[in-house]
Amino acid sequence: MTRFIAGNGWHRSPPNRFFYFLFLLAEVTTVRYRTIFSLILAMVMMGTSRGEEPVQPPNIILMMADDLGWGDLKSFRPESPIHTPHLDEMAASGITFDRFYAAAPVCSPTRGSCLTGRHPFRYGIYFANTGQLKTEELTLAELLQKQGYKTGHFGKWHLGTLTTTEKDANRGGPKSTEVYSPPWENGFDTCFSTESKVPTWDPMRKPKTGPTKIGWDSLGADEEDAPYGTYYWNERGEKVTDNLDGDDSRVLMDRAVPFVKQAAGEKKPFFAVIWFHTPHLPVVAGPKYAKMYSQYDLHERNYYGCVTAMDDQIGRLRKTLADAGVTDNTMLWFCSDNGPEGNAKSPGSAGDFRGRKRSLYEGGVRVPGILQWPSQVKPGRVTSFPAVTSDYLPTILDTLSVQYAGARPLDGISLLPVLQGTQSERTEPIGFQSRNQVAWTTNRYKLFSGNGGKTLELYDLLNDPSEQNDLSSSHPEIVARLWDEFRQWQSSCQESDQGSDY
Repeated sequence: MTRFIAGNGWHRSPPNRFFYFLFLLAEVTTVRYRTIFSLILAMVMMGTSRGEEPVQPPNIILMMADDLGWGDLKSFRPESPIHTPHLDEMAASGITFDRFYAAAPVCSPTRGSCLTGRHPFRYGIYFANTGQLKTEELTLAELLQKQGYKTGHFGKWHLGTLTTTEKDANRGGPKSTEVYSPPWENGFDTCFSTESKVPTWDPMRKPKTGPTKIGWDSLGADEEDAPYGTYYWNERGEKVTDNLDGDDSRVLMDRAVPFVKQAAGEKKPFFAVIWFHTPHLPVVAGPKYAKMYSQYDLHERNYYGCVTAMDDQIGRLRKTLADAGVTDNTMLWFCSDNGPEGNAKSPGSAGDFRGRKRSLYEGGVRVPGILQWPSQVKPGRVTSFPAVTSDYLPTILDTLSVQYAGARPLDGISLLPVLQGTQSERTEPIGFQSRNQVAWTTNRYKLFSGNGGKTLELYDLLNDPSEQNDLSSSHPEIVARLWDEFRQWQSSCQESDQGSDY
């Protein structure tokens, strides 16, 4: 029998309620009590026949920033100079994950883990701009479509190219048809998507001359410009050409908000993936947002300003949910795809953690993680439970009491017991691989190698989260045990990558 989640309300929907009472009836042994339960069952089904609406499964929104550091939000590092009142309120309204991990220290692999629940080395997305989401993979969007969800992707995709007919972004076009894998062929009904990065203000424009890698002052309407070269595409594979000026977070939210409103109005459960480009380089802040940080240099005020602009759009989304009356029944997630770009002098902050983007030290993969879900999660909770982006899929399927199809391995686990307060320690380690770096993270320890295992470092993350004290020489037995576990997991990933799961 399908497992019911205490207190979630889905067992009260008419079909499940019918079978639930049949189950109870079968358990009753005496004629007298069978009669009583038969009467109860009849009353229940009478209520159903009178048109009582079933309780809907939760709506699900996965929001993700691009290159936002763990220390960029005040809810994680109070001294952050960036104003993010809506994300701060979201954190206060839900649960904050102090140890939330991106599955990789760069964007493409992490994005794949969000949708598949699997480590990206299982299907060939080893780094940014490498591989594509294979058709054989089962995505959250595809699985939720089968449960009656409306599905939408908005923002950065970076899991394959979006066109085979013209040059677009990093790889799109006739010369890279083998990596064509757009969101609309991976379970998404509605799309407003780019292959990769765009400027965070006026996403289709860049200055005609001068350096453009890091960012620039926002361009005036009459200033000379050049096409940036990355385009937005819709679910029909058509290039979008309207409403593309100003803040990029606003541009994509202009498409996400109507999707949410329509689904809520139709009383249909929805799954929205909103992957901001902010604050990936090039960072550009509009005049209003740059003025808020006028005391800082150009790079800082652009970085801080574009994050605040993104926060405004998150506030807009939360208001949309409230106005539609679906806040309580919506899982609203937020995280980043990896740690901050640059070095310690760059605006993004990894807090006190070692490393940044592209590193498997904590600063490269430990990112801000927040969930707001009022009907199930009490406000103001903070947990140090280690969670990872691969946990999204098993958590959502567990919430819906849906079995994962097939026997292929998942690397994530369900976080539902954590949300319900019945689990406080992670028993399944989190594996990481990125180029020549590997790591194996347990609830307490982290085994790390920056050279493919030739030398190994061991850190006690509970007592040394900044990874300053290598314990490998004093605890060789722990090193040996964790390395053996990692190697077994790595072999499993290699078998998957060779196609054994399909």
